[in-house]
Amino acid sequence: MATQRIAFKVHGTVQGVGFRDYTMKRAVEYGLSGWVKNTDCGRVEGEAQGSEESIQKFLNDINNGPRLAHVVKLEKKALDPKNGESQFGLRKTSATVFDSL
Repeated sequence: MATQRIAFKVHGTVQGVGFRDYTMKRAVEYGLSGWVKNTDCGRVEGEAQGSEESIQKFLNDINNGPRLAHVVKLEKKALDPKNGESQFGLRKTSATVFDSL
């Protein structure tokens, strides 16, 4: 099974609604590694790595988000897989690391 890595950026009402925790729970459920964070411009972004099937399920879930979220747009792009990463974690709020996906 080939490993994939994607970058994602979620636009909409995605801060203050438990979106990062929701994202982390889904990633752990699907056995993904990577990270998620809030950006200081009001979005949520991160990277996820795992099987193609798990990535697709994960993207479907975060496109819907938790109950109080309202996702307007989900951007994603393929990245090269990273070796040695085994967990999915939360990062501190900071500026976006993705100019445009």
